[in-house]
Amino acid sequence: RSCNPPVGNLATGRTPVTLTTCGQNSTELYCFYPDQNLLHQVSYGCGQPRCTKCNANQPDNSHLPSDMTDDFFANPMSWWQSAQGVHREEIRLDFETEFYLTHVIAVFKSPRPAAMVLERSQDYGQTWRPYKYFSVNCTATFGLQDDLTEEGSMCTSRYSDAVPCTRGEVIYRALSPANKIEDPYSPEAQDLLKLTNLRLLLLKRQECPCHGSGLVEKPQRFAHYAIYDLIIRGSCFCNGHAEECELANRTGVMENVVTPGSVGFLREPGSCVGVVHGKCVCRHNTAGDHCEKCAPLYNDQPWKPGDGKTGAPNECRKCRCHNHADSCHFDLSVWLASGKRSGGVCDNCKHNTEGHRCQRCKPGYYRDRGKPMSSTEVCKPCACQPMGSADATFSRSWRCHPKTGFCYCKPGVAGPNCDRCLMGYWGFGENGCRPCDCARDCDQHTGSCFNGYDNEPFFNIPIGGRIPDLVQTPTNESEEEWKWNDHEQGFSALRHPEKCVCKEKVLGSVTDFCQMKYAYVIKARILSAHDKGTHAEVVVKVKKVLKSGKVKIARSNRSIYPESWTNRGCTCPILNPGTDYLIAGQEDSRTSKLLVNMNSLVKPWKAYLGKQVSDILRTGCK
Repeated sequence: RSCNPPVGNLATGRTPVTLTTCGQNSTELYCFYPDQNLLHQVSYGCGQPRCTKCNANQPDNSHLPSDMTDDFFANPMSWWQSAQGVHREEIRLDFETEFYLTHVIAVFKSPRPAAMVLERSQDYGQTWRPYKYFSVNCTATFGLQDDLTEEGSMCTSRYSDAVPCTRGEVIYRALSPANKIEDPYSPEAQDLLKLTNLRLLLLKRQECPCHGSGLVEKPQRFAHYAIYDLIIRGSCFCNGHAEECELANRTGVMENVVTPGSVGFLREPGSCVGVVHGKCVCRHNTAGDHCEKCAPLYNDQPWKPGDGKTGAPNECRKCRCHNHADSCHFDLSVWLASGKRSGGVCDNCKHNTEGHRCQRCKPGYYRDRGKPMSSTEVCKPCACQPMGSADATFSRSWRCHPKTGFCYCKPGVAGPNCDRCLMGYWGFGENGCRPCDCARDCDQHTGSCFNGYDNEPFFNIPIGGRIPDLVQTPTNESEEEWKWNDHEQGFSALRHPEKCVCKEKVLGSVTDFCQMKYAYVIKARILSAHDKGTHAEVVVKVKKVLKSGKVKIARSNRSIYPESWTNRGCTCPILNPGTDYLIAGQEDSRTSKLLVNMNSLVKPWKAYLGKQVSDILRTGCK
């Protein structure tokens, strides 16, 4: 399934940047109204203001930007405060990587601004776009409609009232009824939720209504912005491929820490509790800080984010490199050529292999049929005699046959390793061997002719041994050389019919045919064959139904399934597209599949053959 990291406070453990801080140059005197007097309407009475000093260099009198993002449970009375008299203030939080935002809460100690903008950047502060405008009068300030009257507007007056004069909240929800997102990892969702920086522009101060009730202190001492808490709820951004995140370039071991009233967050030993880190712990064979790519050996299909709507994980699939490569890359042309089934191309094949899947031996090596394709010693070096073997062959620079290991010899040279002259040739050297100028054989060293049978070469062959080669290369490859085992990747008979040895069933006596108890007998034309990775599927057009069982067979296109494909590497019996066949086989009534195997009767269609089988079915098999 697709994964979602927990939501936490992105501001925890991170310090905002502001334009000013009270008392940053010298001690300032400021005034405010105590909290308990201003939690309700002004009609209850404002009480007397309190005045005190602020100095950024004195811990007991400082109100720094970090006080906005400290633990509001542990330090409920800490706050940040701007310098006196400023109208425009900026609060910016810069993240080290991309995160997902859910909502923002700012709790003001001073009256909330009469005008404010919440903005985000997705390119580390190069460009900015607004999330929301806040104003007591949206039309007058920003030329926008108020979302209290026009749903979905970018501006609201909901959080711009001067009352309450302290602990007034400003709230922004990224996902609202106006911003409905079905898939949280879609491009539309990323455009809305993803950010690298967040900025609050405080554009216009407003006074608390208490200032008009017999104020004795200087008005400028109340002229500042102050914020108790800045809470930015969100999560690390992982494209649906991770459930937890860790500190980037971490050296320690992550620990799960659960604080009362919070969800579990990852903590680096020695770091702040509840910090939301930005590097994803990727699943689904993905990699990268945000699981934005497939792991090195898992690029057989295009990377996709998890599907937040259906829950599909969209895992990355491993390339089939037969354990001869540490990485692979996705190739679009290979993907399209395969019918969008496989697009992985293995990188830097090892163990003397090559090919998109490291599936064949490099020039100068041949396949050891006694070892599985995944063996590190599957490719053996050609043992060719340098003087007798040819440098240039029809297969690029192969010095020996890539499957048998037999060397390609120069003219007149023989032997698996090209190390001697053919019978009737002599003078083994750089140019091969020269023909004997004799009626029969000659001495291979001198070229002198043998005049009688007494001088014929005699081969001492042990019992069970092999007769020495009398030709340059083998003309026929035995069935043993094409024997399969469970670890080898075979050929499809449809692509390489000469490589597959299929012992097909013959139409014997009536008794033999009836004993097979075939579930179906049809005349069908082969349309196409498909390699499904785990099985083969052959599409046929049924032209005549001579017999059917529990599976209903209509005269139309349908699929049949060769059972012998997976363990032999061949679609046996051989079914060539464009050819009409008489096919008699078994069925799987549970899956409604027609099966073909080595016990099936598969013959190119002949009229007399169809009549013969029809007569057997009608009279013989009672």
